[in-house]
Amino acid sequence: MTLRLEFEDAVATLTIDRPSKRNAMSYEMWSAVPGLLDKVAADDGVRALVIRGTDHFSAGADISEFATLRADAAGAERYGAAVLAGERAIADLPKPTIAAINGVCVGGGCEIALACDMRVAAPDARFGITPAKLGIVYNFTSTKQLVDVVGPAWARQILFTAEILDADTALRIGLVNELTEDPVARALELAATMAARAQVSVRGAKRIIAKITEGEHEDAEVRALYTESVQSTDYTEGVAAFLEKRTPRF
Repeated sequence: MTLRLEFEDAVATLTIDRPSKRNAMSYEMWSAVPGLLDKVAADDGVRALVIRGTDHFSAGADISEFATLRADAAGAERYGAAVLAGERAIADLPKPTIAAINGVCVGGGCEIALACDMRVAAPDARFGITPAKLGIVYNFTSTKQLVDVVGPAWARQILFTAEILDADTALRIGLVNELTEDPVARALELAATMAARAQVSVRGAKRIIAKITEGEHEDAEVRALYTESVQSTDYTEGVAAFLEKRTPRF
């Protein structure tokens, strides 16, 4: 398998490990993502996920498969469904996700990174979404992810031109949260910090942000999140730790 899932303490790491293809994602790899993410979701001991590559994050979809697996409309639809299912599995994971980006992060690689809650990148990382070079219309869900992160003006420039962006530009437009010499170490540090926070708060914040980006408003589900939090053991521990002037143990 060219995807590797590992667990250490409260943090899971999913590594895209196909260096001979600059970590390009095959149909088989896309198809494996939902099952791997189900393992992360089901493990109550895991509180955050880091997605990383090797020398490169990912050069995107494996274009060598397009002449066979995407040779006709039915094949293209089936392939696109696998990509969307993989992207949605990342975006819908109820735990924080961080992309640690080295080298190339293009096409489907950028799609994976955008599905994460946040992105940290090396100063020499490069970014692009290039369906305009292939005669493909980028799918609605992933286009929305891009618009949510960089806004419509930059989404237009990225998709219309298919140009490659440097890391400084990616930081300036909000495509990445931080630049750092060691993005994997920084991503693991952020993941550990989030894992140490009140999980009722983290889960609630992730769900509410998702509802806001979907154009929804405060509703019964959101109010239930408020109630859940103040009735939780996390709330009891957080207040007690504050009053006792100690670090909370969530």
